[in-house]
Amino acid sequence: MRKIIPLHHNWQFTKTPYANLTGDNIKWHSVSLPHTWNAVDGANGGGEYYRGECCYRTTLCPAALLADTPWSSFHAMLRIPALSLRGDVYIGGKKLGSHEGGYSAFTVDITREFSEARNSGAELELIISADNSNHSHIYPQMADFTFYGGLYRGVELLLLPEVHFDVEFHAAKGLAVTSELTDIPDHALLHLNSWVNTKSEDYTIRYQIVDRDGSIAAECWRPAADPKTDILLPRPHLWQGVDDPYLYRCTATLVYRNEQVDHVSTTFGIREFYVDSEKGFFLNDKPMMLRGVSRHQDWLYEGYALTREQHFRDAELIRDIGANTVRLAHYQHSEDFYDACDEFGFIVWAEIPYISCQSDDPAAHENACNQMKDLIYQNYNHPSICFWGLSNEITIGGEKPDLKKNHQALNALVKERDPSRLTTMAHVSMLPMDSELHGITDVESYNHYFGWYGGNYEQNEKWLDEFHEKYPDICLGLSEYGAEGIITYQPDEPRCRDYSESYQAEYHEHMAKILMERPYLWSTYVWNMFDFGCAARDEGGVSGRNNKGLITMDRQIKKDAFFIYKAYWSKEPFVYLCGRRYACRAGDTADIKVYSNQSQVSLYRNGELFATQVGNRVFVFEQVPLENGFTWLTAVADGCSDTITIEQVEEKPGIYTLPPEEDEGDGVVNWFEKIETVASDAPMEFSDTYFSVYDKIKDILAHDEAARILSAALSSMSGMKLSKPMLSMMQDKTVIGMSEMFTAMGNTGAPDNALQIINAELNKIQKH
Repeated sequence: MRKIIPLHHNWQFTKTPYANLTGDNIKWHSVSLPHTWNAVDGANGGGEYYRGECCYRTTLCPAALLADTPWSSFHAMLRIPALSLRGDVYIGGKKLGSHEGGYSAFTVDITREFSEARNSGAELELIISADNSNHSHIYPQMADFTFYGGLYRGVELLLLPEVHFDVEFHAAKGLAVTSELTDIPDHALLHLNSWVNTKSEDYTIRYQIVDRDGSIAAECWRPAADPKTDILLPRPHLWQGVDDPYLYRCTATLVYRNEQVDHVSTTFGIREFYVDSEKGFFLNDKPMMLRGVSRHQDWLYEGYALTREQHFRDAELIRDIGANTVRLAHYQHSEDFYDACDEFGFIVWAEIPYISCQSDDPAAHENACNQMKDLIYQNYNHPSICFWGLSNEITIGGEKPDLKKNHQALNALVKERDPSRLTTMAHVSMLPMDSELHGITDVESYNHYFGWYGGNYEQNEKWLDEFHEKYPDICLGLSEYGAEGIITYQPDEPRCRDYSESYQAEYHEHMAKILMERPYLWSTYVWNMFDFGCAARDEGGVSGRNNKGLITMDRQIKKDAFFIYKAYWSKEPFVYLCGRRYACRAGDTADIKVYSNQSQVSLYRNGELFATQVGNRVFVFEQVPLENGFTWLTAVADGCSDTITIEQVEEKPGIYTLPPEEDEGDGVVNWFEKIETVASDAPMEFSDTYFSVYDKIKDILAHDEAARILSAALSSMSGMKLSKPMLSMMQDKTVIGMSEMFTAMGNTGAPDNALQIINAELNKIQKH
């Protein structure tokens, strides 16, 4: 039967494009797969990370690889689980395949070359190029995360018998299982289909349904030429999310008369679901309030090049917090992680990288469609996936021509390929409530950061309730919300934009509470479970990363905010003392905060009971005396305990305070009130010598004074602080395009002639 051979070792790597691989002066370095060349510079804040075409090479010996196989004829395929963002495959200098899209798998047929080398005893030089530079027709175009380059999910060699289950169609399994709960009591209907590269009557397919204990629950045989069939399964054990993630396995065996010749299998779960605009998500007719986290897949100094164990470690941490749903942003993730979500019972929102800006290249829409088809076909059998996401914050770059049409086409594509799941999309906060992008998908969500980029966190529930009252039939969710939390900063009075761990925790205390009080929200997702790489960012004294994670990027430190969600979501009894990193404190007393999912918490000071409180998730013990030297504090709740140490010092360490140059304050100052006004009918001037609203964002950001004008003006128009790193994500947009977007959403502090005022101020700045 088929052989799957991981090609992890004996690779060489060079930062040289394939076209330049001539001569003996190329510097090759030994590497193992998975590999990314941005493991360090993708998140270390050292400046722009390397984006370009690089090459990997290795040698294959077909005679040795086929030594123990009985086949006289066979198929040899390379399966590449991901290659960022595009690449080509060469053997012996001949290009055999290409792929465009950095997050999905593809296959390349190398049968002819493999067969010839086997017969002659020759070796094959395999070279794979990978290119993570920008291409106008490949998504993502721009986004708030690092586009790591490389063969970051490895390479597999598939050796297949001449007749076999298909592996070429979108690099999918070749086997699909769809479950349906029937009107027949205590029975489920399984729709099975497989794809074989033959129509010969000599071949048949055996389907077997195997339960978790390894027993065969059902069996069916079909001709290979007509493989589609249904199985009625008695007494089905349902996949009930985190409460009972029961998985079956379906195996399909290809039989030639009395001989098995090929075999594929997949796990699956039996479940049905729907969403109600008032009551939220239902799984197998049981209400399930979806409350969870978003996840980026990179680890510190490893980038995307993760092992299966690391993917499962992420899932374990998500299970630890008590989440029941995960939004996998903003691209197709590893099959290993989808497997983990199946096993842990998470409800998954999976999406493609159609994000932030629609490309002006007409070919980009076809790329988005291809990436969507890859996502669906390669992950069809995962019961955890209930929602296919079409796009994320796509109007940040302005509402482009055909934006609505392209989303309608994507939605129709998904419904044609997979009518069993629901479609969704994530809107940018500034998208008007009456936008024509509403109503395209089955359900939809907004990304809101009230209380971080601007405003206060009480605006979240106000906005959500207003939208729901205005559009009660729309199934509304909150796809992103969050605040930066850098554990170094420990202020006595936390406030918005101070980047402190304590403000992040305060923000999430509020959000966790108000979101649990709104069952009409079909899902909510903290942004983000983990800190992640974003080379464009430089804020709060940390560059190269987005620090909104509940856990640090190395997965080693759970921030205080992690435990407020554990208090709301987890059924595992626990108690947690906040402020442990505020270890040196000036003053004779301190207010001590405790998180717990228990109803009563006792605080002990140096081994003696200080006080006991009855409460709900958040317990605050005020004016706890501090000893001269060290004070040991222990929180106890129903057999659980947690202890921290605080030292009383004369002066609080300076490292606990955000540096003054990083302190942006907690409000948006209306820039227009400080600038000389311009008549609304005054003509705007444009020249090649001075800046104007027709210049691109990236050109303006290259000039410090012009960048300050741009940041202040657009922040005033949006009501949110837009720093230089944030604006750099929209680098190819013009100022007039951005201002039109903010005007359309309803500006918060800008006059009607805002564009003329901005242009007049930019006209004062001479270009370099």
